[in-house]
Amino acid sequence: MRLKDKVAIVTGGAAGLGRAVAIAFAREGARLVIADVDEANGNSALREARAHRDDAAFVRTDIGSEADVGRLVQSTLEAHGRIDVLYNNAAILFHDRDARAHELSLEVWDAVMRVNLRGFFLCSRCVIPAMLAQGGGSIIHVGSPTGFLGCAPTLTAYSSSKGGILGLTRVMAASYARDHIRVNSIIPGTMDTPMNASIMADGATREKLREAVPMGRLGTAEDIAGLAVFLASDESAYCTGGLYTCDGGLTAV
Repeated sequence: MRLKDKVAIVTGGAAGLGRAVAIAFAREGARLVIADVDEANGNSALREARAHRDDAAFVRTDIGSEADVGRLVQSTLEAHGRIDVLYNNAAILFHDRDARAHELSLEVWDAVMRVNLRGFFLCSRCVIPAMLAQGGGSIIHVGSPTGFLGCAPTLTAYSSSKGGILGLTRVMAASYARDHIRVNSIIPGTMDTPMNASIMADGATREKLREAVPMGRLGTAEDIAGLAVFLASDESAYCTGGLYTCDGGLTAV
């Protein structure tokens, strides 16, 4: 088992990419804590994870709330005494309300930044003291091609938040490398997940998105899991500051 007895927190672990990674972590032997605002799906994911690790846990967490994040980290430390992996995945996307800059409401901008960037920062800030005390750890941020390409011109808030994640990844990697805390980012492509369900419901849009991928198919949650396990494991001990695309070649063209 590649993550045997490592303690891993997965945010946004109730569905989609986060759920697939959470289950993969448990399958690889991690002591798993799933964090999400969705209690019903969170507990469903927990039941699936417990088929591999009966000590897996679910903690309802709004990652934009400093108090919630503090409770998540404290409960994990009380249960396990350490935190080896933080998988920062929870995010929101408003396909119907995100817009070009002059059309974008401050309400949507603030809501997206609160979760997608502030949330990643809060979770990282809260786990780093434990990682420093224990001598290291792995933090993995889930980014997006929209963070470095103008491929979603009407998703200003989402794209900007993901651009911030790339900067956060790099500065944290440089800041904590000597402390043996590795910080990397996974960059999924166009994924067939619940976050994109509303736009995928239109057949013509779905086909257009699929056709844009060099591999000729949309990504699935399971496509991400192996890369996440690698970055969480000791196999990636010399990897930090990396931006790892898993996008079927989307950003290569």
